[in-house]
Amino acid sequence: MSPSGRTHPVAESRREPVVANGVLGMLIFVFTEGMVFAGLISAFTIIRAQAIVWPPAGQPRLPIEETALNTAALMLSGLALYWAHRCFRRDPRSALRPLFVTLLLGSFFVVFQGAEWVRLISEGLTMTSSSLGSFFYLIVGLHGLHAVAAIALLAYVYVLLRRGWLSAGRLASAEVLWYFVVGVWPVLYGVVYR
Repeated sequence: MSPSGRTHPVAESRREPVVANGVLGMLIFVFTEGMVFAGLISAFTIIRAQAIVWPPAGQPRLPIEETALNTAALMLSGLALYWAHRCFRRDPRSALRPLFVTLLLGSFFVVFQGAEWVRLISEGLTMTSSSLGSFFYLIVGLHGLHAVAAIALLAYVYVLLRRGWLSAGRLASAEVLWYFVVGVWPVLYGVVYR
């Protein structure tokens, strides 16, 4: 207020943001990362199209069926997070269980993708064994890195929720990142594993 008791014109013009700052920042990050994945997918598709034989000779086939189970777990985690969001809007404490389920399913995905990597490495698929190995570990590894970061963020959100400190904006920011991880995976699975 000014000395005369009237509200300052600048203060009157302030409005609530359409999108919370954290959500906007996460959306910008996700858009940027989407472009990174688009570039990697394009490069992989070009290399695969130019190959006479794919997968390259002497390289193991990627485990399509086992990864389908991991994919299902990841998709279910997205549904669990959606349910957590709905619960949070009604009663924040009721979101604890679906958020925990999201964490479990996401962790299942990461752990079993890691087990898949160990098996593929033992079968001879490495970063230097072929262009398939290079692109596989780069693309799937980058996705795995995003998944681990998103799980860490969801775990932080879970802790905040347990303590009663979670804001809707923080939950929404974590949701944006997790939905990106969930949403980009079917594209990667369809391109890399076929």
